[in-house]
Amino acid sequence: MTILGLNAYHGDSAACLIKDGKLVAAAEEERFRRIKHWAGLPTQAIDYCLREGGIALHDIDHIAVNRKPGVNNWRRLAFVLRHRPDPRLMLQKVRNIRSASSVKDALERAYKVSLRAQLHHVEHHLAHLASAFLVSGFEEAACISIDGFGDFASTAMGSGQGSGIEIDQRVYFPHSLGIFYSAITQFIGFRNFGDEYKVMGLAPYGEPHYLEQMRELVRVQPDGTFKLNLKYFRHHTDNVSYSWNDCAPKVGTLYTRKLSELLGPARAEHDPLEQRHKDLARSIQAMYEEAFFALLNALHKKRPSVNLALSGGCAMNSVANGKVYLRTPFRKMYLPAAAGDAGGAIGAAAVVAAKLKFEIRNSKTSAFSPSTFALSNTASAYLGPSFSNAEIAELLKLREAEIKEAGCTISDFQNFSGSAFSRELCTRTAEAIADGKVAGWFQGRMEWGPRALGNRSILGDPRRADMKEILNSKIKRRESFRPFAPSILREAVAEWFEQEDDVPFMMEVFQIRPEKRALIPAVTHVDGSGRLQTVHRETNPLFHLLLSTFYFQTGVPMVLNTSFNENEPVVCRPEEALDCFLRTRMDVLVLGSFFIERTNHP
Repeated sequence: MTILGLNAYHGDSAACLIKDGKLVAAAEEERFRRIKHWAGLPTQAIDYCLREGGIALHDIDHIAVNRKPGVNNWRRLAFVLRHRPDPRLMLQKVRNIRSASSVKDALERAYKVSLRAQLHHVEHHLAHLASAFLVSGFEEAACISIDGFGDFASTAMGSGQGSGIEIDQRVYFPHSLGIFYSAITQFIGFRNFGDEYKVMGLAPYGEPHYLEQMRELVRVQPDGTFKLNLKYFRHHTDNVSYSWNDCAPKVGTLYTRKLSELLGPARAEHDPLEQRHKDLARSIQAMYEEAFFALLNALHKKRPSVNLALSGGCAMNSVANGKVYLRTPFRKMYLPAAAGDAGGAIGAAAVVAAKLKFEIRNSKTSAFSPSTFALSNTASAYLGPSFSNAEIAELLKLREAEIKEAGCTISDFQNFSGSAFSRELCTRTAEAIADGKVAGWFQGRMEWGPRALGNRSILGDPRRADMKEILNSKIKRRESFRPFAPSILREAVAEWFEQEDDVPFMMEVFQIRPEKRALIPAVTHVDGSGRLQTVHRETNPLFHLLLSTFYFQTGVPMVLNTSFNENEPVVCRPEEALDCFLRTRMDVLVLGSFFIERTNHP
């Protein structure tokens, strides 16, 4: 039995494949198209999933899509009659709904086949909830999805029990915490789709001086839900442009002129960042947290579980996520590696799998299989393509002259037998990092979700106060206020962070212990926090060995970890890793068993 899960015609289009109850593969389309957040029909991600599963599209039994056209139609009609939105806005939304409803036809046209698969449309927020709860390993949990919009709702709350999910309450269009956060992100001058994480990085540099104004924008209700003050927003009435097909997503301006009357003038994209903008960033984060925790505490009153399954695009707010145990009664939380819309591909497929009575449970074996469908807190998110040493060797041979011309030497560690290969490779890499060198680390299967988790990573020494500047000047070329993350041995978390929890997908920010902050300045944010990834021997033995080796050499059980890219999607193939290495000033590239070192910089 095979299920192809899709997030299509929306940002972060993606595909996954479940085969005989196991999650065989999952990937975002952007990694293949090399366009950030690519939106449309994810044919290249589908191609990869089919190859990994050894199956053709016409043999697929079920196709699951994380959209359900027609759901909440009475509410749509009531909204149109009440608000009379711009007809062009309505036409745009109708076209997008039609695209989602005709996925099977689009696949048949693209692949020139007749499909026998049964098509399942799964309501957007149910898919989000399933992407967390049905793969969490929880027997029961309170469940919440907080998003921009999907199927005319922005938030869904309920509970999961066994293989079922029940939704008790929704917040409907036009009210949305995602729209609120995106609108102020635009207002501060960050206009690209997905720029909200920049606001999170900027917020600690400011003070919440605009919190009262933010409470004018978002009004928390007595039942714990919220409403937007719609006079400050235009997404519900005006012709806000959205681009969702065969492109990088684009979203038009979400706020009205009245927002400038409330907050002062908006910042243009290339204007300097002033303290006012930093204070706005801190204020929006504070308001989001106020509404977020009102939702969670209301959910807990209705569904008093110790377990929380959290999903949706707003679940990417790692700063708020890191405070859940401090500000709610929940004591265990599961956040999927792809909490946003890409994760809806797995969620939709999981809903169909549950309906078909597939067994979904945690792997109980000590040797974890990355194809096992039970992605728990200690499970793997390494579901993307991998490449053999033979393929890498062929690439390096083809481009040997170019590599030598760049002043690089190549060492091959695959001649070391057994565990000696891993030890030697990790020893050499750890020494380079400890010497202050920047290392590209390309190993195994590509990560699922937006975070680099130790297979497509750029690594640095967290002890160096200047490492952040080195990375930005050599490779990343990004805003100086944005922090870099620590990847830490799971067994060392309690010693270095004020909270002790498992964070395998880098989805929570914790405070670093005050006495440790001076030891790891490169990964300590201005407010003393760090967005950590906990690394397990069972799920990534090579990366765990690298961290253990660095710990043995330096006494620090972590490395700085940032995504392997340069203003582009995270690298997928060895060619892209080599290209990024050669065009930047990276010092080392560890490509499978090959250690490439730049002996002189141009």
